[in-house]
Amino acid sequence: MTWNEYLWFAIPAIVCWLGAGVTGYLTDKKWISNTLMILGTVIFGAFIVGLWFGQQRPPLRTIGETRLWYSFFLALIGFITYRHWKYTWMLAFAALMATVFACINIFKPEIHSTNLMPALQSYWFVPHVTVYILSYAMFGASVIAAFIQLSKLGKGKEDENLNIFIDNIVYVGFGFLILGMLMGAVWAKDAWGHYWSWDPKETWAFITGAAYLVFIHMRLQQYHKRFVLWMLPIAFILLMITWIGVNYLPAAQGSIHVYSN
Repeated sequence: MTWNEYLWFAIPAIVCWLGAGVTGYLTDKKWISNTLMILGTVIFGAFIVGLWFGQQRPPLRTIGETRLWYSFFLALIGFITYRHWKYTWMLAFAALMATVFACINIFKPEIHSTNLMPALQSYWFVPHVTVYILSYAMFGASVIAAFIQLSKLGKGKEDENLNIFIDNIVYVGFGFLILGMLMGAVWAKDAWGHYWSWDPKETWAFITGAAYLVFIHMRLQQYHKRFVLWMLPIAFILLMITWIGVNYLPAAQGSIHVYSN
């Protein structure tokens, strides 16, 4: 399978995801939205598996390929958290964001080589990138939850369950983020002889991790709630710089972490 077949999987998945988000609000028959969300995620996941076999390598090398995983994990994690916490907005958010990233790959098609450079032909490659994408999906959900909680605080209300949700998803996301860093460090030692080189990508990854650690510290120390919640969108902006923005910095053009186009 190649990118030529992408539309045949992306469009049905998008229809299912958007249908799940809409029906979650319009009907009390939750099995409809649940079924649509699962079906869309399975269809999209089938393309990722097919592309993996077709390219004879994991589709994790380029920005376009990581968008595939981001859509998949957003839909998957969004559905799981929705089932646990029963927040309908979580399902709608996951469906919408999964659709956005899937659409970007429709409007900006990419064709890639079937080969990986020697440094990327490592058993650390797949788990390193995958746990990072998992953490990105969780942090994205935490930002929406933070904005919802801020709106409630503005009305003199507070959802304590939402606080618990935010804490849990950030803690798990931070765990995946640190695990990704550790895997990357071990991989770098095997490939280049050093654990950490402070190139632009690594520097921004450290800044991002520190930002989320600051949020966790402030939550545990019970700082002012509004101030703490605003740390999440700030940290997520830093995360987007690390993931995408660094690739466009002149200083990063020689970095081993810059994605191929």
